[in-house]
Amino acid sequence: MEPVPGRRWQKVLYERQPFPDNYVDQRFLEELRKNVHARQYRYRAVVFQSGAVVQQLCSVCVFVLTWWYMDAGMLSPQGLFGAALVSSLLGYVLFDAVDGGAGRWASGRTRWADLKSTLVFTAFTYGFSPVLKTLTESISTDTIYAMSALMLLGHLIFFDYGANAAIVSSTLSLNMAIFASVCLASRLPRSLHAFVMVTFAMQIFALWPMLQKKLKARTPRCYVGVTVLFALAALAGLATVSSVGAVLFASLLLAISCLCPYCLIRLQLLKDNIHGPWDEAEIKEDLSRFLM
Repeated sequence: MEPVPGRRWQKVLYERQPFPDNYVDQRFLEELRKNVHARQYRYRAVVFQSGAVVQQLCSVCVFVLTWWYMDAGMLSPQGLFGAALVSSLLGYVLFDAVDGGAGRWASGRTRWADLKSTLVFTAFTYGFSPVLKTLTESISTDTIYAMSALMLLGHLIFFDYGANAAIVSSTLSLNMAIFASVCLASRLPRSLHAFVMVTFAMQIFALWPMLQKKLKARTPRCYVGVTVLFALAALAGLATVSSVGAVLFASLLLAISCLCPYCLIRLQLLKDNIHGPWDEAEIKEDLSRFLM
């Protein structure tokens, strides 16, 4: 069917027109838009946001190194427990000092409630440490190591790095990390080692990220400094075990914090999403009133 001269085509379905179904006029591409919802990233901002990934990788590295030192007899459980206790007290004070206690006031949680929760968790973990020590005796050591590696990998995958994605699950991430700590703790010499290891895992996988998120929101410069120091400490500890591993781990951290942001910025220049009349219709009006 040929267009009728003098008859203007209209983009409607309720009127019969002397045009073929796939006909469009010259105005069709006038509504073409490109990269409507594209975000413009800055290199420094992306590097800053990558600090969460760097810190979590370093947390896993420090945890595994601590377990290795305890398994080799180079670190006593009493020494680790004392160091963890002191660092927890300092972190607790810093957590309130960062925002002047505003977060505690908003949540309505008292220090006495925090102390009770800490004592209950410590007593519960210490009482069940003999069970944790013998929980996986029937499982081979190679299987324990494989499960621990998979759980720590899952912890890194599902951890909340600040992205709004369906894969993010803080609860699942923490549970996988604690499961890995229980598996590794069961291969330590005594039940006291298992108790200290699980307690340390809770500190580094649950309490440490909370402090880092508050530092990131309140004092960005302090957050950057802590991230760099933490990464250097992890690299120094890894270098005492394997120099090759330390070099590879340093390369991984540099790639995540420097190379990946650069690649993201460069790839953004090649982004070319088109939008126009062919897009699916979007209902932006609130239709909840029709459900009542």
